[in-house]
Amino acid sequence: MGRYVARRLLQMVPVFLGTTLLIFLMVYTLPGDPVAGLFGDKGADPATIAKIRHDLGLDLPIMQQYWNYMTDIVLHFDFGNQIASGRPVTDVLGDAFPVTIRLTALAFLIELVLGLGLGIIAGLRAGRLADNLILIVTLLIISIPVFVLGFIIKTVFAFQLGWIEPNVNDPEDWSQLLAPAIVLGGLSLAYVARLTRTTMAENLRADYMRTAVAKGLPRRRVIGVHLMRNSMIPVVTFLGTDIGALMGGAVVTEGLFNVQGVGGTIYQSIIRREGTTLVGLVTILVLVYLLASLLVDLLYAVLDPRIRYA
Repeated sequence: MGRYVARRLLQMVPVFLGTTLLIFLMVYTLPGDPVAGLFGDKGADPATIAKIRHDLGLDLPIMQQYWNYMTDIVLHFDFGNQIASGRPVTDVLGDAFPVTIRLTALAFLIELVLGLGLGIIAGLRAGRLADNLILIVTLLIISIPVFVLGFIIKTVFAFQLGWIEPNVNDPEDWSQLLAPAIVLGGLSLAYVARLTRTTMAENLRADYMRTAVAKGLPRRRVIGVHLMRNSMIPVVTFLGTDIGALMGGAVVTEGLFNVQGVGGTIYQSIIRREGTTLVGLVTILVLVYLLASLLVDLLYAVLDPRIRYA
C-alpha cells in the first residue's frame, strides 16, 4: 500500500505541472491588458504601462513567467499579488476558500445522504412505484438548469414564503448556506441516486447475491455487506471527483445567493483579468481533484477486498 501511494504521488507531479501550465497559458493568452485596465477609459502613458508590466514581470516570455510563478509557489508558497489592489493572492484565497469549503461540505452532505438514500430505496424496489417516482423526480432535477433551480428556490422560499434569506449575509451561519447548498448539490444528488439505483438493481441479480441468500445469511448482512459494498464502487468514484466539481462549479450558485467564495472570486478575476488570482484559485482546485482521486482509489480496497495494491 505504501509503495502504491508513493507511486501515485509521483504520478501527480507531471499531471499537476501539465494542468497548471495549461491553465496558465489559457489565462495569460486572454485578450486584453490588465495593466491598461487599471487606468480605465482615460488611458495612460505607454512608458508608464511598460514600467508597470516590467515590475510585474509581464514583459517576460510566457514560459519564463510560468517558471517564476511555480518556483514562488513551490519554494515560498507565494501566489503573487493582485494587479489592481496589490493584495497578496494568499489573502484572497484565505478569504474565499473557507466560505466555499463550508458551502461544499453542506452540499456534499445533502448529496450523500439524500442521493444514497433515494438510490437505495429505488434499487431495492426496482420496477415498483417508489422506484418510478424517484426516477421521475431525479430526471426532473437533472433537466432543470442550475440558475433556474436557484431562481425557483429564491422566489418560492425567500420572497413568497419568507422561510429563508434571499442572500447569504453571514457565510458562517449554516442555516443561510442551506438554500445555496441544495442548489449546488441538487444535480449531483440526482446523479448519485440514479447511479446507486442502477448498480444495486444489477447486483441484486448477481450470482453472489443468490449464494448469500441460499446460505441463509440475514437480510441485513446480505444487503449491508454483500450488496452495498459492491454497489458503492462506481458511486464512490463519482462522489470523489464531484468534490472538486462542487468547489469549482459554484460560480452560478454563489452569484445567485451573493456568497463571497471561490466561485464569485473566479468570476471577478475573469472580468478584471486578474491572472495571478485566477491561476492561484484553479491551482488549489487541481490539488483538490488529485487528492480526491487518490482517496477514491484507496477506498476501492476497503469496499472490495479482492482489490489489492502491489
